[in-house]
Amino acid sequence: MHAALRFPDIAPEIVSITIFGMEFALRWYALAYIAGILIAWRLAVMALRRPRLWPGERPPMQPAQVEDLLTWIILGVILGGRLGFVLVYQPGYYLANPAEMLKIWQGGMSFHGGLLGVILASWAYTRRHGLATLGIADLVAHTVPPGLLLGRLANFVNAELWGRPTDLPWGVVFPGAAAQDCPGIAAGLCARHPSQLYEALLEGLVLGALILWLVYRRGAFRHPGLITGTFLAGYGLARFLVEFVRQPDAQFVAPGNPLGLAWQIGGYGLTMGQILSLPMIGLGLWLIGRARRAAP
Repeated sequence: MHAALRFPDIAPEIVSITIFGMEFALRWYALAYIAGILIAWRLAVMALRRPRLWPGERPPMQPAQVEDLLTWIILGVILGGRLGFVLVYQPGYYLANPAEMLKIWQGGMSFHGGLLGVILASWAYTRRHGLATLGIADLVAHTVPPGLLLGRLANFVNAELWGRPTDLPWGVVFPGAAAQDCPGIAAGLCARHPSQLYEALLEGLVLGALILWLVYRRGAFRHPGLITGTFLAGYGLARFLVEFVRQPDAQFVAPGNPLGLAWQIGGYGLTMGQILSLPMIGLGLWLIGRARRAAP
C-alpha cells in the first residue's frame, strides 16, 4: 500500500442529549449551515452599509431587509436542494416511495437544485418588493463561498462524498465498507482523494477571495451581474474539475460504466455533476461579458 493519511477521529455529532427518551444532536453539518447563513447575513449587511460600492452610491436594498430576504433564500435552498436530488439523482426510488421525499434529515441534497431554488426565491423577492434583480443577485452571490467552504469541511467530517481511489501521498483512508470497496485492491486499505477538501479550497477559499477582491478592490458591484457571473462560472469550473477525481454517485456506476458517466460517447464522457455545471459556466461567462460591455 502506498503512503496515505488516516481519517481523523472526529465524530459527526458535536453534542448529543436525550430528553424524555428522545435523542437530540447538534451535528457539524448543521452547524456549517447555521454558520454559513450567519456569515452571509453579516457580509450582506456590511456591503449594504457601504454606498460607495454600488452604482450611483445607491445600494439595491436596505440592511434591515436582509433578514427577510434570508428567510426566502433558506426556503429556496431546502426546497430546491431536495427537489433537485429527488428529480436528478434518484427519481425512480422516490416515485416508488414518495413519503421519503420529506425526510431531508436522512440526507440527499443537490447543490445545483439548491442554487436554482435560491435564484427563484431571490427573483420572487425582488419582484415583490420592486428591487433591482441583478443588484440583489450580486449581493447574494458574494456571500455564498464561506458557506460552501464550511459545508465541504462538514462533508469531510461526515466521511461522505469522497473521491476516487488514489496512490498520492495525501490520499485519505475513509472509514466504512463503501469507501473501502476499491476495484483492484483485494487486500489492504484503500486511500481516496479528499475531494471534499479540494472543493472547500476551490469553491470556498479561492473563489471567495477572488469575489471579495473584486467587490472591495475593483468596484465590481458597480457593474451589475459581474459578481453573479463570476460566482456561477467559478463554481461551475471548480466543480467540473473536481468531478474528475470525485467518486460518482452509486446509481450511475455500472459494470460497463465504472466511472459513473451520465453521458458518454467513444470512450469519453461527463459525470452528472459536470453536465449540471456546464450551464452554470455558460451563464456565468455570459453575465460577465454583459457586465463588461455595459461598463462605462
